[in-house]
Amino acid sequence: MEIVGLKERKNAVILGHNYQRKEVQEVSDFLGDSYGLSVQASKTSAKVIVFCGVDFMAESAKILNPHKVVLHPNLKSKCPMAGMVDVKGLRELKAEHPGAPVVSYVNTSAEVKAESDICCTSANAVKIVQSLPDTKIIFVPDTNLGLYVQRYVKDKEIVFWPGYCPTHMGIKVKDLEGLKEQHPAAEILVHPECTPEVIDYAGLAYSTEGIIQHVKASPKREFIIGTESNMLHRLAKEAPGKVFYGVPNATCPNMREITLEDVRDSLVKTQHRIELPADIIKKARLPLERMLRAGR
Repeated sequence: MEIVGLKERKNAVILGHNYQRKEVQEVSDFLGDSYGLSVQASKTSAKVIVFCGVDFMAESAKILNPHKVVLHPNLKSKCPMAGMVDVKGLRELKAEHPGAPVVSYVNTSAEVKAESDICCTSANAVKIVQSLPDTKIIFVPDTNLGLYVQRYVKDKEIVFWPGYCPTHMGIKVKDLEGLKEQHPAAEILVHPECTPEVIDYAGLAYSTEGIIQHVKASPKREFIIGTESNMLHRLAKEAPGKVFYGVPNATCPNMREITLEDVRDSLVKTQHRIELPADIIKKARLPLERMLRAGR
């Protein structure tokens, strides 16, 4: 395949999110969630990183690798949730709650990370909030993930930002009820970006990597998966012999912007480089590194 040869010639690594198109997943050197790909970005020896995911993910890779070339194959692939929080608004919220540390979901811009104390992913949000000594936390931008964290952190006041993931907000209890009626033996697993009522109905909520690990360890054979439907491609490869049912229309059009042609062109032309101001990289790097040190 042309992309394989280009990777070798350019000393490039392709990082692919679990929500990417299946053909993009197939050419990725590493697949994972935001946390796992951040780890790979921090460890890679490649000179060029091609990040197949939405914009904030490529930015995070650049923050962790300021001297490397980071390519984002399609600049239309932007995270709507990340676009819901801005620096001005965050500064105003910080002024309303002086002294409260900002826990910034990794689904944020580099500029917002630079205003934060620590980042988190859905895999370690509970752990990170629990680890902070403060009794009040500002959590941006995903209200649903913040509410999920609040379930396990009763001794802290969490100040929420009104953000959300359109794809996960679109998953409804009625969708899960319909699938459960069709597949009564199936276990339901959903993402923490889903609404509280969906999480209550499912009973089990995990990051995408957490879903994979649960499925592989579970004695059950059938699963209803409440997250972006491209996740089913990786699940089928990771857990052969098991059966997965996706929620209808659980698609992220932003993740699907990236095509194989985009990946090829980014390598051929070394195009769509991620460039960030040096001061933003310096400020945003610390909260990201704190997130990585915390582990899953």
